[in-house]
Amino acid sequence: MPKLYEYFGLIIMFYANEHEPVHVHGKFQGRESRAEIIVLNGVVSEIRYGAVAGRPPLNNNEMRYFEEIISVRADDIIAKWIDFFVLHKPITPERITRRLK
Repeated sequence: MPKLYEYFGLIIMFYANEHEPVHVHGKFQGRESRAEIIVLNGVVSEIRYGAVAGRPPLNNNEMRYFEEIISVRADDIIAKWIDFFVLHKPITPERITRRLK
């Protein structure tokens, strides 16, 4: 399960057996939510946030961090998805220590 980012304790990652649409999971202390990145004609058109079955969702503060990093890094997440799932390249995680907005 490749970890993409750590952002103020929030872990952003793929599961190794993922499927389309492009999506990531945000995890923090046993809570988890997901974000689907919808791409139309090569451009991010929408980001949909939701719960993960069987897991309590991120709380409001964690969700704000999750939405912040996904909105800023959506294009990079798509590139990492292609690298990992299509090109089978390893992903190097990034620790982000400053606010993105």
